[in-house]
Amino acid sequence: MSWESNVRKVVPYTPGEQPKIKNIIKLNTNENPYPPAPAVAERLKSMDVSDFRKYPDPTCSVLVDAIADYYKVDKKNVFVGVGSDDVLAMAFMTFFNSDKPVLFPDITYSFYDVWAELFRIPYRQIPLKEDFSIDTEDYLTENGGIVIANPNAPTGVELERDSVEKIIAMNPDSVVIVDEAYIDFGGHSVIDLIDKYDNLLVVQTFSKSRSMAGMRIGYAFGCEKLIKYMSDVKFSFNSYTMNMPALELGALAVADKEYFEKTRDKVVATRERAKVSLRELGFEFADSKTNFIFAKHPNKPGKEIFDELRKRDIIVRRWDIDRIKEYLRISIGTDEEMDKLVAALKEIIGA
Repeated sequence: MSWESNVRKVVPYTPGEQPKIKNIIKLNTNENPYPPAPAVAERLKSMDVSDFRKYPDPTCSVLVDAIADYYKVDKKNVFVGVGSDDVLAMAFMTFFNSDKPVLFPDITYSFYDVWAELFRIPYRQIPLKEDFSIDTEDYLTENGGIVIANPNAPTGVELERDSVEKIIAMNPDSVVIVDEAYIDFGGHSVIDLIDKYDNLLVVQTFSKSRSMAGMRIGYAFGCEKLIKYMSDVKFSFNSYTMNMPALELGALAVADKEYFEKTRDKVVATRERAKVSLRELGFEFADSKTNFIFAKHPNKPGKEIFDELRKRDIIVRRWDIDRIKEYLRISIGTDEEMDKLVAALKEIIGA
């Protein structure tokens, strides 16, 4: 018997490629094409690096307070972590300790099953309908918890708010996590329902609409008891999860509502423009409420389009999974980047 018999072996999550090639059009990881709020850049210039010798505030108060103020909730209802991945992992570890399976769609954020395997949580992946929508009735069954990305990734499809609430209301004995990573681009949040349902945890991130993927800031909303349970697990795992610059710069990013809305609206406008161009080229896709479009072409294999775009220094995301292997997830870049994408696709498709 070797030491390897005691190793916890898992198949890890595969993140999107971060190429080191310059001047590439990077449309593969749903990053925001615009920089963070101006106050973030200004504060970076004046930061005293000698402060980095100290540990950061374990309560993350400056960021928690800023988020609570912006969303008009009590700070006791806010949890923050190192990106929404950290927040979601803490939630899995905290709330999913039943012998009943946790439920989530078969096509969704591919970290969910990785965490379930890592933490040895039983789970069941429920197939989406043909149009990539969720059948609410599938989640009205015995379970140990529920996770729904809304709008969903990689499909971009939003589940109607009334249907989300029905799932929450009909599962009072399970924690329902609603992952709203893309909510700011057109979806309808359920944050206001945390006062109505004590089994609801809503998770969001700075990585998409706040242009701070590199800072790794995520947050969650829930009833006071839910947040306390998560915090207890967090402090049993790592007291100092968030670094000092992320806390301060994140608070500044939240405060600039005008800049946030301006850049978000630009992304949404570019997305709607890109939808028209892609449809004119024959691409098929469900209506996206995110900062990406999940599309396939009826006459060209997804891998061929993916490879041809790569030859032209344009990177999109593709999964070699039977049901979605013909689809490409195309992040929304600037108007200029999307124009170059469309021009490249015209060459590839032969339009």
